Amino acid sequence: MQPDILTVTVREGPASSVILVAAGEIDRDSRDELDRAADEVLSEGVYRLMIDVAAVSFCDSSGLSLFIDLHRRTRRHDGWLRLVSVPPYLREMLRVTHLDEMIEIA
Repeated sequence: MQPDILTVTVREGPASSVILVAAGEIDRDSRDELDRAADEVLSEGVYRLMIDVAAVSFCDSSGLSLFIDLHRRTRRHDGWLRLVSVPPYLREMLRVTHLDEMIEIA
């Protein structure tokens, strides 16, 4: 059996938020794992999401697309999406694609 390439842990965050701790790779084959975790939180009426990406070793355009989608979904309910503990390679990807102007990086 192949190990999961992405794991997501859900933790309670500050100010009525939830922290999704992602570890591994976010790509077209694994993004659904993070999307499912976010869906579960959003379905409970929590629209303040923090995604801790410190342990994300790889992220492709599918992951960036998911961040955009989650940003839009939280904003529709006056919430927000924040990426925390962003590694340098991902910070650079967000800068180059101008997503750092849309999504808050904490």
